[in-house]
Amino acid sequence: MRVLHLTPLSIAIATAFNTPISVCAEEVNTVTLSPIVVTATRQAQNSFDLPVAIDVVEEKDIKNGQLQMQLSESLIRVPGITAQNRNNQAQDPQISTRGFGSRSAFGVRGVRVYVDGIPLTMPDGQGQPGVVDLSAIKSIEVMRGPFSSLYGNSSGGVIQMITKNAPQSPEVGATAMFGSYDTKRQVLEAAGQSENVEYLLNISNFETNSFRDHGKGNKQMATAKFKFNISEDTKLTSLVNWFEQDAQDPLGLDRARAFSGSTRDSAIAAATFANTGVKRDHTQIGFNLEHAFNENNKISLIPYVGSRRNAQVLTTTATATTLNTTNGRLSEIDREFYGTDLRWDNSGAVFSLPYTLAVGLTYGKSTDDRKDTNILNNGLAINVANRNEQNISTNFDQYIQGKLSISQSVDVHAGARHTKVRLKVKDDLLTVNGDNSGSVEYQKTTPVIGAVWKATEALNFYVNFGKGFETPTFVEAAFDNVATGVASKPNLGLKASESNNYEIGAKAFLNDNTRMNITFFKVMTDDEIVTSLTNAGRSSFTNAGKTERKGLELSIDSRFENNISTYFAYTLLDAEFKDSFTFRPTTTTSRTVLAGNKIPGTYRSQIYGEIAWSYQPLGFFTAFEGRHNSKVFVDDVNSDSAPSYTIFNLRAGFEQNLTNWRFKEFVRVENMFDKEYIGSVRINDGNRLFYETAADRNYLVGLSAQYKF
Repeated sequence: MRVLHLTPLSIAIATAFNTPISVCAEEVNTVTLSPIVVTATRQAQNSFDLPVAIDVVEEKDIKNGQLQMQLSESLIRVPGITAQNRNNQAQDPQISTRGFGSRSAFGVRGVRVYVDGIPLTMPDGQGQPGVVDLSAIKSIEVMRGPFSSLYGNSSGGVIQMITKNAPQSPEVGATAMFGSYDTKRQVLEAAGQSENVEYLLNISNFETNSFRDHGKGNKQMATAKFKFNISEDTKLTSLVNWFEQDAQDPLGLDRARAFSGSTRDSAIAAATFANTGVKRDHTQIGFNLEHAFNENNKISLIPYVGSRRNAQVLTTTATATTLNTTNGRLSEIDREFYGTDLRWDNSGAVFSLPYTLAVGLTYGKSTDDRKDTNILNNGLAINVANRNEQNISTNFDQYIQGKLSISQSVDVHAGARHTKVRLKVKDDLLTVNGDNSGSVEYQKTTPVIGAVWKATEALNFYVNFGKGFETPTFVEAAFDNVATGVASKPNLGLKASESNNYEIGAKAFLNDNTRMNITFFKVMTDDEIVTSLTNAGRSSFTNAGKTERKGLELSIDSRFENNISTYFAYTLLDAEFKDSFTFRPTTTTSRTVLAGNKIPGTYRSQIYGEIAWSYQPLGFFTAFEGRHNSKVFVDDVNSDSAPSYTIFNLRAGFEQNLTNWRFKEFVRVENMFDKEYIGSVRINDGNRLFYETAADRNYLVGLSAQYKF
């Protein structure tokens, strides 16, 4: 029998006319296809034809040989993204794109996070991606560059998780994982369709003792998705996410401990004495109502509502070595939030030129009842309130985005978003330092324009430009001068940073089985928000001058005969301060951050490579992964750095289909050559506890069973 080669053009034609492609051949070259994405234009489109740097992490790369607990597990393969696993269950992973979000100490900022179009980022720009159970996710879309600004404030990039669709036949399944450091995870799933209702249910439990002292944690999660097919033109989808977590926080280490084999797995004494850690829970429900008036007009309404409680114990004397010199405080947040997105999608032709258009309104509100209490003074339990206030953030945005095909080979994409963000503080503790109530408002219109030239069937070039802005989060606006301790007032004088973002790139099918993407970018920012002072576990922030980020992103994805595939991703990032400014690492010292210093938390180079093979007669699959990160500076003055590292991982498993049953077994060996390295850094830590060590060689074993009715 003959071997059939499928070209990108033939696939595009078949897709356009909904023509199924069937192959009857003993051996077929697997064609590398460009994925369909929704994040870039809010409508499903082939990513190959978009003037946007966007990648998709597929379900197999989310799940095969993975614990599925941190986004960093999946995002390390995406160029332009830094995703560091902090090995700390009390903290979200460090995620940044092109240097945006690299300074974040809590949560994810500078990158907007969504699940099925529902935001996980609050109006002030701070997000918590840990809300979503990755076991329920079928793909993750990661967009970088100018078009991210069409998602509003703090959108240096956009990460959108897409939940799985329900299968036509009902299925139930269970997964159990076991690994090093008494790590355990169990997942139960059920999905299917009943008349006009599609459903997906998922619950999971996670526990670990961690490789670091004082690092235990557990987390329970649940996901419920229902899609009601009201009519052929009207669909209603509801999504519920819930989790509850209890985790110890080992904090960071100083250089001496972090780089010693005997202490790199330890926690500082003050963390143990104060019992630093977090207890949190989160519940969120969102809806997506879609109605098509005709083939050219559709309306979507996405309302959501949720609550979050977070109680975190911190030490204000991180250098304490005995209990009777340890102080601690309890930071509590009780959050209620809600919002909605209303969008009209239209398509048609103007003077015989095809176009698509999306126009929308977005509103969001988050109200935090925030308390801060001193609970430990020189080892003795106390209960002294030093903060009791409401932090209210709102946003009201209007946006328009469209595409016009001015010829068969040239598409122009453009859009604009007007964003208004308001931060308001209502002080309910007047006895400490008076009434610190106040508010501040930020407004900005961010236009973006781009074009793609389809030079050949297999080669596209694109260029785009856009403006962006990033408001302070409430974490950054909390204190104006931490040198005064609890008397510090909210810092409502911070400016929003503004940026000009340039990008040029190419997307190509090098042959029938290899796809390549390459992007060059440059971002110039004014009024970058930076740390001005740290003291007793608190930080105050200020605006620096100009910064610049430039670099390139490259990915090459290949599929070969005999079920062999390779993937390579490379990121080059040069992120630096262009103006000098003053930074105070302590209340008694002052240092100058020189123009030309590198922005801390940014890696000049990152490499991810993978070679995978599967042998279908035995249901066997395996992959060998390599990862390299260059050195990274830990503070604005570039006084110290974590060295570069290269690690290798191996995953392998079997899959069997027996009548209605499907079984899967896998093993993963992480850091297989037992490299000692720093997994992440804590930027501008006032106690110089910059380093969070990574685990030595460790393993994970998983077993799953699925039954289809």
